[in-house]
Amino acid sequence: MGSELRSRLAAAGVAPECAATIELVRDVLARVGDKWTVLVVTALADGPLRFTALHQRIDGISERMLGHTLRSLTRDGLVTRTAYAEVPPRVEYALTPLGRSLSDAVGHVVRWVQRHKTEIVRSREAFDGDDPAAR
Repeated sequence: MGSELRSRLAAAGVAPECAATIELVRDVLARVGDKWTVLVVTALADGPLRFTALHQRIDGISERMLGHTLRSLTRDGLVTRTAYAEVPPRVEYALTPLGRSLSDAVGHVVRWVQRHKTEIVRSREAFDGDDPAAR
C-alpha cells in the first residue's frame, strides 16, 4: 500500500485491515479494468492458447505488453501457464476457475454494450457535435 494513501486512511480513522482491503480493491479494479486484461481474458474464454496464437487474436498488443499482462494475470490467479516438455517447448495459457468467473463478468459488460450501443453512439455524436446542451 502506498504510504500517502495509508496516511490519509489512518488520518480518517480507517482501521489497518480495512485500509488493506481498500488497497486490494483498487489494485484489482485497475487490473480487471485494463483493456489488455479484458482482451486476454476474452481471448482465453474459448480455451487454452499458446502465446503466439493469443498474440494474433489481440489486435494492437505488443509481445512485451502481452507477456506483462499474462504475468500479472498469472500472479493474481486468473490464468495458468503450462509448459510442456517437448521439442520445441510448448507453453499454453488458460483461464483458472477464478479467471473464468471474471470472463463471465466481462461477458455481461460486453452484452450490456451491445444492447445499448445505439444510445452510446448517439450520445457521443451529440456530445462531439455542435449541441452544447449535450455537454
